[in-house]
Amino acid sequence: MSFEDLAPKEFLAAYNAQKDHAVLLDVRTAAEIEDASIDGHIAIDIQQPGFTEKVAGLDKSKTYFIYCRSGNRSGQACRYMTTQGFDKLYNLKGGMIAWMDTDFE
Repeated sequence: MSFEDLAPKEFLAAYNAQKDHAVLLDVRTAAEIEDASIDGHIAIDIQQPGFTEKVAGLDKSKTYFIYCRSGNRSGQACRYMTTQGFDKLYNLKGGMIAWMDTDFE
């Protein structure tokens, strides 16, 4: 598997089902994260130097749930991580924009 795009409700359900072996990865800027984020994330800004080095230090045996503002940068991160040997990757389709518009009740 390279990676899979999941809508917000599916993303949350899949993350919750695998929480013990999953990492929630926010690839947005610090300013964007201050506005809103998903609890429990780790932040690695894809636009900053050092992104590739930080990814290299991640555990490839874990499952990664990756998000950004709209799904574009997280998709780029998923594509890059696939080339680095990560094989359990999920992208939040529509990013935080879609997340904030979703009713999780």
